[in-house]
Amino acid sequence: MRLSFDPGARCISPMLTVWRMLGVLAAILVTGCASVRFDVPRPPSHAIEQPQDTSLGRSYAAQLAAAPGESGFHWIVSGQEAFRARAALAESAERTLDLQYYIVAEDATGTLLLYRALLAAQRGVRVRLLIDDMYAVGRDFDLATLAAHPNVQVRVFNPFLHRGPLGIFRLLEYFGDSTRLNQRMHNKLWIADNAVAIMGGRNLGDAYFQVRGVDDFADLDVLAAGPIVAEVSRSFDDYWNSEHAVPIQEFLGDQPDTAQLDLIMSQMTARAERFRETKYAQTLRATELGPLVRSGEFPLIPARAGVLYDTPAQAQAKSADQPGQIFSAVRTAIENAQQEVLLISPYFIPSERGMRVLCALTSRGVRVSVLTNSLASTDVPVVHAGYARYRPQLLACGVTLHELRPRSTRSSGARLGLSSGASLHTKAILVDRKIAFVGSMNLDPRSRLSNSEVSLMIESALLGAQLGTLFEEGTALDQAFRVELAAPDTGHATLAWTGLEDGKPVRHIDEPMASWWQRVVSGMLGALAPEELL
Repeated sequence: MRLSFDPGARCISPMLTVWRMLGVLAAILVTGCASVRFDVPRPPSHAIEQPQDTSLGRSYAAQLAAAPGESGFHWIVSGQEAFRARAALAESAERTLDLQYYIVAEDATGTLLLYRALLAAQRGVRVRLLIDDMYAVGRDFDLATLAAHPNVQVRVFNPFLHRGPLGIFRLLEYFGDSTRLNQRMHNKLWIADNAVAIMGGRNLGDAYFQVRGVDDFADLDVLAAGPIVAEVSRSFDDYWNSEHAVPIQEFLGDQPDTAQLDLIMSQMTARAERFRETKYAQTLRATELGPLVRSGEFPLIPARAGVLYDTPAQAQAKSADQPGQIFSAVRTAIENAQQEVLLISPYFIPSERGMRVLCALTSRGVRVSVLTNSLASTDVPVVHAGYARYRPQLLACGVTLHELRPRSTRSSGARLGLSSGASLHTKAILVDRKIAFVGSMNLDPRSRLSNSEVSLMIESALLGAQLGTLFEEGTALDQAFRVELAAPDTGHATLAWTGLEDGKPVRHIDEPMASWWQRVVSGMLGALAPEELL
């Protein structure tokens, strides 16, 4: 899920002006009855020192002893592995759990992972949960109840003023204060004892852990251990201690008490017991992943790496010329590519400047390939329209485009890899099969200009080879359509999509598998929405 249209548009129209005036009026009305103060008590706290004194720190340090100065990494591809690894780290944590997410869903896996964190808090582990307010509004009391535990702290990033259930007030407030509210915290981190971290594209929720079997996301995380985790924790601390991170208690008058916390704990316990009987949970228990993660025997590949992120203040200052640390590093790496650039993004809008960079690469013989969503698989058709504007030009200059073929609800068995879901959600870049970027960032204007993001930059031929194999499997013709120019001599030619169905080649001249609704939304809104809003 994501907000696909930004009410703070920079285009000028009579209707937009009306909406802005209504937004300002709504903001005045809302702030007249209740306001969120940012100058509230906010005791600073930081990641623990000497993580090597914890069980996780010792066990993973032993595995990395032969690679001094390097950190260890493991791609986490399947949703089941992603859920089990997070749960195992919560079970193993001895001192701290730091969780930073754009979305924490109120479904089975989102709730159960919070339950694991609460169980850790009962063992004496300090738990810090930082959640963006876009999907947290309306949950103040429940989140504050979690924070009633003496070892749990919850903060909300960049909050709305209106805390009630009426969405129209929040929408109008968005129009009235778009400059601030358009800047969302899109970071996704799960850190245990400042010793092991999981980061990537996944939020906390059933769709990201492949629970439902339909409408799931194909996503990618990386588990990291070693010196790199201190840098990851530093990024968390910068956001946690920011003036934009408001303690959840500040939104309430009457605070939840321990009786209400006990009630939530009992409800979570009952839900966890029911979940244990599901086929999904039985499958998880049949694997060795949990014990391997807890014992520090989860296999890692040593490599040199760095963490890329912008502080909250830096994220606010991003612009097309100064896109921030992540995209500056990505641009440099791509421009220096010698053989190949592989781009994976659910929302791919390269911009005119980005398109020139990619076409310059192909002109000197560098292979450039993109895996993104098709119109049929995207969860945001209007953003797909922004990408569609660039397809003919990209194809004409030699860029290869692959669009995910959504998994059929009638398909037998779940696929593995980057094409394992109904919609692509992976965010990764691979340069020359040895420099990999993986994190929360999409390759679109919202990530470049508005959202805060976090990414790892890993230098490893072995990890690069693994990611490259995932890309090849995900772009096979039975998993993704290959887009081509029907008349390759012109950049404005019509397009064709090729693929395999039942082992036989097929060719489409219209957006394949897309519904009439997707075509209408993409066509109409895509033609109107300015690119910087997508």
